Amino acid sequence: MSFMNHWKYQKWGDLATLEYGKSLSNYDVKSGTYRVYGTNGPIGWSDKYLCEYPSVIIGRKGAYRGVNFSQKPFFVIDTAFYLKPKIEFDMKWAYYQLLTQDINSMDSGSAIPSTSRADFYQLSVNVPPLPVQKKIAAILSSLDDKIELNTRMNNVLEETAQALFHRWFVAFEFPDAEGKPYKSAGGKMVESEMGSVPEGWRIGMLGEIANITMGQSPSGDSYNEEGKGEVFYQGRAEFGSRFPTRRLFTTEPKRMAEKGAVLMSVRAPVGDLNIATEKCCIGRGVAAIQSMDNHPSFILYTMINLKRELNVFNGEGTVFGSINKASLHAMQILIPSENIIDRFEKMVSPLDIQIETNYRAEQRLTEIRDTLLPKLMSGELNITS
Repeated sequence: MSFMNHWKYQKWGDLATLEYGKSLSNYDVKSGTYRVYGTNGPIGWSDKYLCEYPSVIIGRKGAYRGVNFSQKPFFVIDTAFYLKPKIEFDMKWAYYQLLTQDINSMDSGSAIPSTSRADFYQLSVNVPPLPVQKKIAAILSSLDDKIELNTRMNNVLEETAQALFHRWFVAFEFPDAEGKPYKSAGGKMVESEMGSVPEGWRIGMLGEIANITMGQSPSGDSYNEEGKGEVFYQGRAEFGSRFPTRRLFTTEPKRMAEKGAVLMSVRAPVGDLNIATEKCCIGRGVAAIQSMDNHPSFILYTMINLKRELNVFNGEGTVFGSINKASLHAMQILIPSENIIDRFEKMVSPLDIQIETNYRAEQRLTEIRDTLLPKLMSGELNITS
């Protein structure tokens, strides 16, 4: 007997209702007891909840409406629904099942795109027995947990590297010859255009320590998504949280960036940063900034510091404009002594290597999960044996 003989086609309206969220004006974006969800996912925190049981949150209004899951009590604002069971089923299985559905096609026809509850209730779903639901949910949750762990590890590693950069090159508390914090221990400071800096350091230009390559887009008919030619980053659209996402390739590459180069958006807006994980072609919306002296981590955190702490790219004319090579080359920076840069690189480059290793593992796990998801939901994979 096929293990799918016990699966049953039903309508979502037989399983659950979509409950409306409620207006909430005083949630906090950073802290609170309960997660607050909107149409695309988490938007903040509150000290009160609307739903006390694990449930699926489905976007109600907007051009893109997401599907999210909360194990703990949560609040939903009035741009989203949450799922309320009518019969017993595994809610985590329901979440994964709904990820296979095109929620954004369920449009009520109003002026603002919104999810149609009537269409949702008529949506067919192939429901396995509860034990199978739990096994499916456990398999996919295990992969998601590993992906989330890698993400958290990378966040900690990057925060550590940024904190070290700030301590050494902003607060000037790098270890002196005796291992003591330089400035606090009375290290000699001298005046400069950028204020007091450690003796032996100087004010210079970005172009003195980095090679800068401005992108040049190949002809449009050379673009493809089939992997032909060189991977091509057209602009900010391919940028992820730290590494760019492969989307386009080109058979006529123009300007190339080397692995490890900092990729920076140079047009509308200026200053978004990513790191090239491979040799790649860059388009007109991107510049590649690469260390001249094998100090990729120092260059990376220098650029992050320029963006996040010094706000260099948020001045008039750059937020929605552009920046050229001459301006990038002439960008004023503080250049530490060579031995301090070397010591920083030896400490931080292993962190950056581990971040990339974790990222690649995360990508592999994501591919496995995305491959398994439709197969498990359709019953193509027999998981009862």
